[in-house]
Amino acid sequence: MTSSAKADAVLALNRFGFGPRPGSLAAVGADPRGALIADLDRPLLLSAAASLPSSAKAYRTVTDANARRAARVKQAQQAAKKQMAAAPGMAEGQAQNDGQTQGQAQDAAEIAGKKAAEAVPDPGRPIYLQEAKVRTEAALAADIGFAERLVWFWSNHFCISANRIQSMSGAYEREAVRPHVLGRFTDLVQAVEGHPAMLFYLDNVGSMGANSIAGINRSRGLNENFAREAMELHTLGVRSGYTQDDVISFANVLSGWTLVPPGDNPEHGGEFTFNPRLHEPGGQTVLGKLYEQDDVEQGRAVLRDLAAHPATATHVATRLAYHFVADAPPPALVERMARVFRDTGGDLKEVAKAMVSSDQSWSGPPSKLKRPGEWVVAMVRATGITQVDPARFTAGQELLGEPVWRPPSPKGFPDDEASWIDGVGRRLDVANNFAERVAGQADPQEIIENVFGSEVSSEVKQAVGRAESRQQALALLFMSADVQRR
Repeated sequence: MTSSAKADAVLALNRFGFGPRPGSLAAVGADPRGALIADLDRPLLLSAAASLPSSAKAYRTVTDANARRAARVKQAQQAAKKQMAAAPGMAEGQAQNDGQTQGQAQDAAEIAGKKAAEAVPDPGRPIYLQEAKVRTEAALAADIGFAERLVWFWSNHFCISANRIQSMSGAYEREAVRPHVLGRFTDLVQAVEGHPAMLFYLDNVGSMGANSIAGINRSRGLNENFAREAMELHTLGVRSGYTQDDVISFANVLSGWTLVPPGDNPEHGGEFTFNPRLHEPGGQTVLGKLYEQDDVEQGRAVLRDLAAHPATATHVATRLAYHFVADAPPPALVERMARVFRDTGGDLKEVAKAMVSSDQSWSGPPSKLKRPGEWVVAMVRATGITQVDPARFTAGQELLGEPVWRPPSPKGFPDDEASWIDGVGRRLDVANNFAERVAGQADPQEIIENVFGSEVSSEVKQAVGRAESRQQALALLFMSADVQRR
């Protein structure tokens, strides 16, 4: 492999994957573009996910635990109050008449309730950590990682938040995103928009048309969040020609898209359902087209048209190029990807191929700052480690400002340098801590020579060579532009 070929291989791994790891340069070989395209043909399976619960089961598990906890808290508080009332020397009715005794009884009830609550652990946290572990280790073990990066990209594009629905956050990515990132965009859209986690996150679970049966009987109304974000963020993009009337009409179309209440159905609680009692009756006009279906197919029809809209092609191409290539991607690259999107009916594999096949994707220097999650995975990959402690990993991600599956808004985590550059100082703390843990098993010179094929800057080689300790040398390498940028 020539020096330039090695440089292209390292660039391919950094820009389109998760960075070099032992053996990845050999996996790329002398044809980086071909290797990236070949990576798209490998199955995106998670063998370790077999033991993980479905999103609906996870949701039921947490809901059941919350119900048991509430019941035990109530029982414990009642028992504490009875015990106080029966205490020796307390006159009958004194607890109701003596303010001081009432306060003591209330304090005792609160203490008993807290102990009872702590006795029922929250199953949502372990599920979340295991999901994060499986996802992270898939990125660490991938030889090239282009397909895995696409999973992370689309999961952020169609983001939900574990702050709102922790139990489903990992399963949502496995069920709705991962199976479709190399398929047709319309199938991806249908899967994510119809997933209970998305409906819960964007407040569509209780949305009801004003003239629906439930809307009339309960005097409750429509929630526009889901419809607006589906148009503005997920498909068409901002300033793409839709109006507020389109948002309202689309929200009416999506009324009735909800989930089965777990308390009502212990077998199917948490699954998607269409509830006709919540659905606004009659046809709706969205972007000038009338949709007259009277069931769930009305929403699916609108989503199909949004997925095929020319503005969606441009929006998707722009987001992909912005994420992978540059903060200011070449317009010719964006247009080429958008054209492939339109010509293939939204074939995402073909769009990804067009991106890595284009010379514009390779012409710029590796100047784009990696998001914290990508950087941490790149750092760990360089050492050859393939297993993580999910509690430590997620805590580190939170420290760096990118907590796993917890974006600050439905826009997802930003991709521009300005949003992350102020946090680089915190990366030094993480790099030092990680270097301290792995210094006994990771040789910085070996990483430079064999993992990176010596394709790091001369300044980094000199700094590593002059370091006072192996820990310091590793930290310098991890903090270098060769690891932090793509």
